[in-house]
Amino acid sequence: MRALRFLVAVSGLLVLSFLVHPAVCAEKYPSRPVHFIVGFTAGGPTDIVTRLIGEWLSDHLGQQFVVENRAGSGGMIAANAVVNAPPDGYTILFVAPNNAIGSSLYKNLPFNFLRDTAPVAGIMRLANIMVVPPSLPVRSVAEFIDYAKAHPGELSFASSGNGTSVHMSGELFKAMTGVNIVHVPYRGSSAAAPDLMTGKVHVMF
Repeated sequence: MRALRFLVAVSGLLVLSFLVHPAVCAEKYPSRPVHFIVGFTAGGPTDIVTRLIGEWLSDHLGQQFVVENRAGSGGMIAANAVVNAPPDGYTILFVAPNNAIGSSLYKNLPFNFLRDTAPVAGIMRLANIMVVPPSLPVRSVAEFIDYAKAHPGELSFASSGNGTSVHMSGELFKAMTGVNIVHVPYRGSSAAAPDLMTGKVHVMF
């Protein structure tokens, strides 16, 4: 497992991969390209960070870390792809809060995320912020709440998919404020951004 400890030490990488078979540990790692799976569309925050890390790892470890976007179902499609990959350490997943949330949100997943994956390392922390399009006549959270209550059911909030932290932030906001806004899930933040900027949806967290 020396190669995995090296990754932790030099990169602070946050991925989950299959438990590696002992025979693999005897080989130099990596000895061939590594598939780095992202559960969202290209251009979003998870994808951007994964590509930056993948480039660094490719330069320093001498093998390509190939980023693959497997968007859909709040990242569960990507997780399923990694769980069903050969347990050799050459298919890894960038993990976000959606992976923990999805384990309870989706009742019939064909895998057990905690049982079927192994953590490697942590890499970043992030905070969700509330953003609205310029066309919406509000400039503060209080103004948004007042506007939403004056237009119940007319506003929508975008997310990067069901069960993502963006989705949960919106649901928490609804519960705390009592506003009636409609959830519109996308396959990633980058897919939602154009509709948010043009006012087709009205807020994203």
